[in-house]
Amino acid sequence: MKTIIYANPTTQSYNQSILNTLIQNFEKNRQNYQVIDLYRDKFNPVLSAADRIIFDDGKTTDQKVRDYQEVIKNSTELYFIFPIWWYDMPAILKGFMDKVLLNHFAYQENTTGHLVGLLQNINQVDIITTSTATQEFIEKHGNFIRGIFIENILPDVGIPASRSEWIHFGKVNLTTDDVRKKFLADLPDRI
Repeated sequence: MKTIIYANPTTQSYNQSILNTLIQNFEKNRQNYQVIDLYRDKFNPVLSAADRIIFDDGKTTDQKVRDYQEVIKNSTELYFIFPIWWYDMPAILKGFMDKVLLNHFAYQENTTGHLVGLLQNINQVDIITTSTATQEFIEKHGNFIRGIFIENILPDVGIPASRSEWIHFGKVNLTTDDVRKKFLADLPDRI
């Protein structure tokens, strides 16, 4: 099962076009997929005091978190689609990571304090981002996507960096419709 995790608040965005392209490609190829649309689902990214108390035990009071965990547990491929804001993912997606990738679900801490990833079912992660900045600019200024997300968060939950691909569309605000259309046309071959 392929799962798309989508984080953009507007249906008028280029991210929506990327989402639509992936869905059309999966349907054309008769591939099973699900979409977790964090904004449409009205996902609350804030960790509550009640959830913090049970956090170390890998528990949650949020039914959406349990639903998302079930989806991820039954997935073999993840596709993240989101804009980069201030060199990072949107807060709603960071909250998704904080609340969903819990102890005893996504990882366990061993006796030396290191994390052992439990999401061994995920064979591939494609991270598709957009920004007014180029990928090179982002890489020179902290590079959260590769440096933190791909090389740290994903391996900590059991997904080696070698199973991850970052596809970025930069200067989204300055490019032409032809360039945007070409990116969408080429996308199915890149994922």
